[in-house]
Formats: sequence, structure tokens, C-alpha cells
Amino acid sequence: MTQTDPAFQNLLAEFQALHAREPALAGFATLPDSLTPQPITPVRIPPAALMESDPDLTTTAYAAIRDAFIAAGAVAQWRLTYQGSRLGADFMDRFGCYCLIGEGGPFASDGLAAYVVYMPAGLYYPFHQHPAEEIYFILAGEAEFLMEGHPPRRLGPGDHVFHPSGRPHATRTHDRPFMALVLWRGDLETAPVLTYPEGEI
Repeated sequence: MTQTDPAFQNLLAEFQALHAREPALAGFATLPDSLTPQPITPVRIPPAALMESDPDLTTTAYAAIRDAFIAAGAVAQWRLTYQGSRLGADFMDRFGCYCLIGEGGPFASDGLAAYVVYMPAGLYYPFHQHPAEEIYFILAGEAEFLMEGHPPRRLGPGDHVFHPSGRPHATRTHDRPFMALVLWRGDLETAPVLTYPEGEI
């Protein structure tokens, strides 16, 4: 039997409570009746320390899950999705993401993946896409969300944005960082790819 770190158990409880009280999350995906614990190897990258020490991840209603994501980050398997891409070292040193439910996370599910995404102030996550449908639910801070065919939107705690399957989208922080809970449904196996791998016009 896999022993799940107490930090992940607390984070899962906070996630389940948030999902139960937020219609946008409950409407996006039903939580599985049971989640299978799975072993992970912790991977720590520079954004983990940035998230832990960022004084501007301000939030009121979502402080408990913000703090739970920060605490579990110490034992998480942080993702290296864009390693070797054109985004380079500066992006990799500042963009943070790890999984709670799904590949690389402490819990497995066939129908749902759940992540945290963190970006410090002044960072651009270029246009990318994936087959999975996705919702970003903002927990702390503020970011600008761009999606092809839609006007830009600045979102803060309690706001959300839905990204359809295959729709190119991007995120930019200005003078504040942000943290979001990200859920996937549909194709959970195919990783995101840059829409313009050679660079945006």
C-alpha cells in the first residue's frame, strides 16, 4: 500500500472542499468516488522556492488551499513540460506546475487531472494547446488570460476561464503573481505543445 504524505492528504481535503462549494469546478467535472494513491519521486525546481516565498499571492477566500499547495510543494514532483523548448532557462526557472491528481501526482484517476500553476510577476506563458478540456480557477494574485478568438481577460481570486480542446491560449502576469487550480478532462495523456514552436509573431 502506498503511504501518501500528510501534506498531500491535507491538500486533497482542501481541494475536495473547494470543489464542493464552487459551481464552476463542480460543473466542469465530477470528483471520482475514490482516488488511487500512487508513489511519486519528488522533483524540486526553482519556481518551487519562488512560490513558497512570494509575498504577493494575496487571497482571502482561498487562503487555506493556497497554503496547502505551498506546503505540498516541498514534496511534489514539479513538472518540466517545456524543458528543451524555445522557452529557455528564464521561463523554466520561473514557471511552476505540479500535479495533485494524475500523472506525476500522489493520486491517480482515469477521468480527471488536477494541477497547481504558479507564475511570478512579469512572466509570459506563450500560446499553447492540448486535446484535454481545461479550467483555470484563480486562487491568488492576478493574471491576464488570452485565447484565440476571444478578448483578453484579467482574472483574480474566484474567477475562472474554460479552454476548449485544442484551442490556443496563453497567460501573462503583469505587476502581480498568480496561483491557479487547473483541472483537465478528456484526453489526459497528451501533453501541451506550443502553438508557435518557432516563436510568436
